Amino acid sequence: MLDVGVNGLWGKREESPQEIAERWFATLAGLKRIDVASFHDWHEAGKDLPSDPLLIPSVPALTEYIERKNTGPDLDVVGYTTSLWARNSGMPHVSSAIHAGGSSPYVTNSVAISLVSRTVDETADVIRRAPEILHVIAEAWDVDGGQVYNRSQFRAVSSHFSLKNSDPRCGRAVYLSTRRAEIAPEGLPGTYTRTSAGGLIIDLTRGGTESPSDETIIEANETLRAAGALEALPVPFDRATF
Repeated sequence: MLDVGVNGLWGKREESPQEIAERWFATLAGLKRIDVASFHDWHEAGKDLPSDPLLIPSVPALTEYIERKNTGPDLDVVGYTTSLWARNSGMPHVSSAIHAGGSSPYVTNSVAISLVSRTVDETADVIRRAPEILHVIAEAWDVDGGQVYNRSQFRAVSSHFSLKNSDPRCGRAVYLSTRRAEIAPEGLPGTYTRTSAGGLIIDLTRGGTESPSDETIIEANETLRAAGALEALPVPFDRATF
């Protein structure tokens, strides 16, 4: 069963629903450029049924949606949470989930793209291009760290290093913010690509041409952790990125 995720995490960064919507719209537009067959016809979060309302992405539409789905108290503190999903013919089931905007120094902000299927496998072009999805997330959200992983890889790394879900780690690809990138060692078995802000993506799949083993991914984590490039943000989160 296909179960691949791409995520980005960061610390405290206060933002309005409109500011979050601008980042989310840039993400959805970037996804569409990568694989239009997978990333179109977005539905509002509901029961994952065709009857769930469609949302045509735009900054105003996403702003309204974020505000409509977040009606509780203290949203400026705890942040805004919601998601969209898409399930197109012959493609994985996709979800785009966000939690962002709060002022609490104890809440992790995040964006995640998940791709799940019982019929599509990891040879699909959209999965091969998952490190490009990580690049889109890094550019749109200015994240502290992020990764591409499948479920077994996530569990293997978590178990080996006794990590919490929010702890920085390397999957089959990893994004490191500018200051993390400055101390990342060269020579890991993957391609190195810079983002416009100076962050770094290390792609152990080499553009989708290789399938790194759990052992290779764990060794990459060991190397990056030894260099200090995967140190956790301090709690309380007094900054967005390392």
